[in-house]
Amino acid sequence: MTGRERTHGQVKLGAMEFFAGGCAGFVEVCLMHPLDLVKTRFQIQGGPEDVHRYRGIAHCFTTIYKQEGFLSFYKGILPPMCAEFPKRAIKFFMYERFKRLYGLAGDSIPNWGVLWLSGLSTGLTEAVFINPFEVVKVKLQAERNQFAQQKSAWHTFRDITAEHGYMSRSGIWKGLTATLGRHGVFNMVYFGFYHNVKEIVPSCEGPFLEFGRKFLIGLIAGSLASCINIPFDVAKSRIQGPQPVPGQIKYRTCFATMRTVYIEEGFLALYKGLLPKVLRLGPGGAIMLLVNEYVLELLKKHM
Repeated sequence: MTGRERTHGQVKLGAMEFFAGGCAGFVEVCLMHPLDLVKTRFQIQGGPEDVHRYRGIAHCFTTIYKQEGFLSFYKGILPPMCAEFPKRAIKFFMYERFKRLYGLAGDSIPNWGVLWLSGLSTGLTEAVFINPFEVVKVKLQAERNQFAQQKSAWHTFRDITAEHGYMSRSGIWKGLTATLGRHGVFNMVYFGFYHNVKEIVPSCEGPFLEFGRKFLIGLIAGSLASCINIPFDVAKSRIQGPQPVPGQIKYRTCFATMRTVYIEEGFLALYKGLLPKVLRLGPGGAIMLLVNEYVLELLKKHM
C-alpha cells in the first residue's frame, strides 16, 4: 500500500472501491451484452431435434437479427443494467474486504491462497445478490418475439413474484445453487489467476505496454474462468429458462441438471455457449479489471 493510499480513511477508501467496481461493471455490460444473449440462447436449446436450433454463432446472430430485429440483441439488458453497478461494486469491494480478512490469518494461509479464497468468497456473495436479476434476464432472453413485443423487466419480475412469491425456490431464487457455483468458481479463478500472475510477470515500461500487460493477463483470467465454470452456467440457464415441456419441471437442481444434460446430450453439451461466453468474458473480464484499477487509481489521486 502506498503512502498516498494510507492517507484515505477506511470508509472513504471503501466508497472509492465500491464506485470503481460499479463503473467497471457498467462499461462491461454495455459493450458485451449481445454476446450474453447469444450464450444464453445456445445454453437453453436442446439436442438435434430442437427445431429452433442454432448452427453456430454467425447463424445465431443473423437469425436473431432477421426474425427479431436489431434491438433484440439487448433483450434482458435492463436487469443487468440495474444490477451491474451494485453487482460489480460488490464484487470488487467485497474482494478487498475478504482479502484483508483472510490476510489476518498470517502464515496459516499463504498469500496466493488468500487471493483464490477471497475470489471464491466474493463470488458466493455476488451470486446471492444477482440471482433474482438473472431469473428475469434469462426469461426475457429466452423469448423469441420482437423486442417491442416483450413485457418490461419490471412487469416480468412482478409476474414471477405474483405466481411464486418472493422467497420460493421456484421464483426469483430459482437456480440459486447453480448461480453460487457459477460465480464462486468464476471469481476464484478470475481474481486468483489475475492477481497472482500479475505479481509474477514483470511490469512494462511505458503506460501503453503496461496497459497491454494487464489487459492480456485479465483476458486470460476471464477466458480461463469461463472455461472452468461453464457447466454451472449451463445448469443455471436450463433451470431458469423455459422447460422442454410446458408445465413440467425437468430441470430442478444444479447437479441433477448437469447429470441429465450429460446423459441425454453428451459431455460437450455441458459446454454449450462456451465460445460466446469466452468472447464476452475474456475481453469483458479484462475490461472490468482495468476500468476498476484505473478508476480507483484516479479517485485515490484526486480525492
